[in-house]
Amino acid sequence: MRALVTGAAGFVGSHLCEALVRDGHDVVGVDSFVPYYDRAVKESNLTSLREEPHFSMVELDLRTDDLSAHLEGVDRVVHAAAMPGLARSWTDIELYSSCNVVGTARLVDACRRAGVERFVHISTSSVYGADAVGDETLPLRPVSPYGVTKLAAEHLVNANLLQFDFPAVILRYFSIYGPRQRPDMGYHIFCEALLDDQPITVFGDGSQTRSNTYIDDCVRGTVLALQHGRVGETYNIGGGDVVSVIDAIEILGDAAGVRPRVVHTDRRPGDQRATQADCSRAAEHFSYHPEVAPPEGLATQLAWHRERRAARAR
Repeated sequence: MRALVTGAAGFVGSHLCEALVRDGHDVVGVDSFVPYYDRAVKESNLTSLREEPHFSMVELDLRTDDLSAHLEGVDRVVHAAAMPGLARSWTDIELYSSCNVVGTARLVDACRRAGVERFVHISTSSVYGADAVGDETLPLRPVSPYGVTKLAAEHLVNANLLQFDFPAVILRYFSIYGPRQRPDMGYHIFCEALLDDQPITVFGDGSQTRSNTYIDDCVRGTVLALQHGRVGETYNIGGGDVVSVIDAIEILGDAAGVRPRVVHTDRRPGDQRATQADCSRAAEHFSYHPEVAPPEGLATQLAWHRERRAARAR
């Protein structure tokens, strides 16, 4: 299999590329390095991949650059690239629209013309809105511009499926965490604060619940969908256990050997109150079952933060 992965230098994309290469596939990674966070972080995600003979990296912008040459011989595509994050989406809708909608439209068009055999589009539980508890038949009521643009991207993919038999599968991720998590994401921020013995800011009362997905489960589910997902279907990819924000902080505090100091502030607009992924469809269609529970996954992520600090100190 020859696969192209967009967003290859990101948190999920880099782990996915590593898994595909380990499985013996040729992988083309694509990333535009939009300055959402420090480029050096993304470059570090690619460290091991750049040594792999079956991996090649292309820097291009899905919104403007020609993709056709890089799709030659590619039979599978995973579209993981997106402008993420809730807060900034309220103030820069043009950026989110161009990355998440225009970029997706141009990629889908290029893949359709290239005759790609399977296209896996990565979406998000944010399309469900404030309460994402249930299966894929939940009403789609996003409560942030980020969620709105990701839902629009889904509609574009499905329009191509209906009009042109485009071989697409959609995955809705539920809050991915683990080593290399983006620096703007909650658990990353919590780990760094705990290791610095700094207070942790929590938006709202901390009772918000998540069925967060450990990165290894996320990648495994994505690879299974790439190989066995049914064209035209949408699948939740989530964790099996639900944990509140406060409970997650306590788990991390225990792993760090530190008593967390929490400071509460106002809830952010667009934040989800509760997420709990029903992954029954993915389990039935391609045997996806999350395996890593929050205590194990959070401890592993905290250990990665410690190891990264130690490496920098050497």
